[in-house]
Amino acid sequence: MNRNFWQGTIMVGVTVLIASAVSAQETNEVELLQRELRELRERMQSLEQKLNSAATNSTLLASPDSNGSAPTSASATPAKGWLPSDPLRIGRGGTYADIGFVGTFAAGGSTTKDIEGGTQLGGHDPNQNGFTVQGVEMNLQGAVDPYLRGNANLLFSVDSGGESFMELEEAWLETVSLPGNFQIRAGQILSEFGRANAQHPHTWGFVDSPLVNGRFLGADGLRNPGARLSWLAPTPFYSELMLGIQNSQGETAASFRSDGDAHAGEGEERLPFGYRHAENDRGVRHVTDLLFTPRYAMSFDVTDQQTLVLGASGAFGPNASGGSGDTVTQIYGLDLYWKWKPSNAHAGFPFVSFQTEVMVRRYQLGAFDWDENGNGGDNDGDGFVDAGIITDATGLAPAVLASETVTDYGGYAQLLYGFRQGWVAGLRFDYVTGERAAYERAGLLLVDGNGGGASLGRDPQRNERWRLTPNLTWYPTEFSKIRLQYNYDDRRDLGRDHSVWLQFEFLLGAHAAHKF
Repeated sequence: MNRNFWQGTIMVGVTVLIASAVSAQETNEVELLQRELRELRERMQSLEQKLNSAATNSTLLASPDSNGSAPTSASATPAKGWLPSDPLRIGRGGTYADIGFVGTFAAGGSTTKDIEGGTQLGGHDPNQNGFTVQGVEMNLQGAVDPYLRGNANLLFSVDSGGESFMELEEAWLETVSLPGNFQIRAGQILSEFGRANAQHPHTWGFVDSPLVNGRFLGADGLRNPGARLSWLAPTPFYSELMLGIQNSQGETAASFRSDGDAHAGEGEERLPFGYRHAENDRGVRHVTDLLFTPRYAMSFDVTDQQTLVLGASGAFGPNASGGSGDTVTQIYGLDLYWKWKPSNAHAGFPFVSFQTEVMVRRYQLGAFDWDENGNGGDNDGDGFVDAGIITDATGLAPAVLASETVTDYGGYAQLLYGFRQGWVAGLRFDYVTGERAAYERAGLLLVDGNGGGASLGRDPQRNERWRLTPNLTWYPTEFSKIRLQYNYDDRRDLGRDHSVWLQFEFLLGAHAAHKF
């Protein structure tokens, strides 16, 4: 073996070793890259999961609440203890129902005996000396889905006879996303007529409802099943047109096709006036048998501290007078609301507000013959005209009433002064009257069935009347209220009465926002 052989052998060995080392290094780098790639994939999967979770939460936050805006985040905020200002909520996310309760009670007395339906015309007014449950109202409201929201007001109360009852004040479904600023509300709804009719009792500035509302629109206000279309005009100030179409029958349509066949007082279940044949209750055969309530309302800031709201309303539909079914009622109304609040007001105080409504009602009285059966009004054969029948001035023959149209007027004005936080002083003046009709001048008698009777005279449902009402309200918090009120009442042909009422109220849970 020579020297060259050993040099070649060594060179080959070195080359093999270097090649092996390079190969091993490349193998380690590949494994390292593969491991890093796996780690990157795992990290990407983790980030993707977090991104999906964040996107889900964002979608929930963007779901509309009952007011059509993003919820304040009951589902996104950390859990906390329940507060009176928190809603009692069923469900979560885009569909839920908030529950609220309002309990309103009154105690006091009056110098008159006919409180319910006499001095107090409202169905939620104090109805007797002593204590009155004006109402315990349960409100449910919430988002049905991204397109609709719902509301229901269930009232529990006790009448002056001690009987408990429940009534459905409102239950409606409302759109939240119609184009062109249109909105539709359908269900059992309070008619948009003036300011007071569409308000629930716990939002009133006084213990009782205005006289003109009780006399023209009924003890429980004007409300019935139906629908309302509204359009918010694209103006620099608030401007809204509304049209309600509802059923026109029942006790909640007092000036229209309400129940009853006669009246001698101010009973809530009787007609305001006029008399009806049984066949007049014809139901809904044509669109003209429905109740129509158009309204226009506008609002703008007079200054930075003053706001003015103006409205004009109408209510048109058939009434229950006469026997032919072609008599109608027309009610027209104007309303105004003004409020002053300084720029440095705290919690809404101090403030001054003024509200007034005036109404005119034209009611067609149908012709009516009290000798419906052709027996001279003596259905029991005792020789006398039966009790409850209206006769002519002699009291011997049932009256024959001609058709006529009567006109009534009414209105109220109220001033509220929030002179310090939680304290509000109020003053209201009510006035109602009507033109004297032919049936009131005819000297008719309401017979007693024994040959006697009482002069019908002026219709107590249309007679002149006025009332002056000061009150003082203390709000310990926004969830409770104590109110002391005095009524000076002057009813023509009936005299003057004095009433004092103490009202106390509590609110539990959420409640739908009220109109300004």
